[in-house]
Amino acid sequence: MKRVKLIVAYDGTNYHGWQTQPNAVTIEEVLNHHLSELLKEEIKVIGASRTDAGVHALGNVAVFDTSARMPADKISYALNTRMPEDIRIQDSCEVPSDFHPRFQKTTKTYEYRILNRRFPDPTRRLNSFFYYYPLDVVKMQEASLYLVGEHDFKSFCTEKPEVTNTVRTIYSLNVIKEGDMIIIRVTGNGFLYNMVRIIAGTLIRVGGGFIEPQQIKKILEAKDRTLAGETARPEGLTLIGIRYGGNIQGERM
Repeated sequence: MKRVKLIVAYDGTNYHGWQTQPNAVTIEEVLNHHLSELLKEEIKVIGASRTDAGVHALGNVAVFDTSARMPADKISYALNTRMPEDIRIQDSCEVPSDFHPRFQKTTKTYEYRILNRRFPDPTRRLNSFFYYYPLDVVKMQEASLYLVGEHDFKSFCTEKPEVTNTVRTIYSLNVIKEGDMIIIRVTGNGFLYNMVRIIAGTLIRVGGGFIEPQQIKKILEAKDRTLAGETARPEGLTLIGIRYGGNIQGERM
């Protein structure tokens, strides 16, 4: 028996998120099905990040156990011949049997992309959020600095009863403009439910002049979700990669 790690990239448009659920097609379900067929045994993957419906990934991580003789590094090639075009394995390798993709220290990087122009661009509709009102990127960047560091992000998450600790650390948060695309790139030690999308929604409010940059500090301190911006739409969000300690990497930067 060996444990295999996959780096998984996907366009989440046609899926109801990562986690298997009844009456809906998910990334996890598709992986389990095709791996089980390929390796001739029941496979159930464990994912690092349970991305929401419509959210994309370049470097999500999953592991599974198998007794199949196929070398771990060959599984990615064989699996890609079976997968739908909007899911592709970027790498596969054997990892220690006690390696768990969620229960250890990681650094995650997300990008939220905002298409900020007068009219939509249909060629970019699946991986960016269209917003026609002009946004002030300088103010958005100024506001983002208040979020860097260790904070209680209760104002920036959708509450889940099982989550009691809402303190997280953001290592970097940058707002970059490339033509008519605004990219919010955030790296941290972990993210709460909808945290990146709420940060994006709040920075959009700042860029539109509805919230002053310095108000972000007060929103953080209030620990009140109603004071932050809307939860931005899922299609703009991509999990760029997950970095693990030691030599086990899960990142496609």
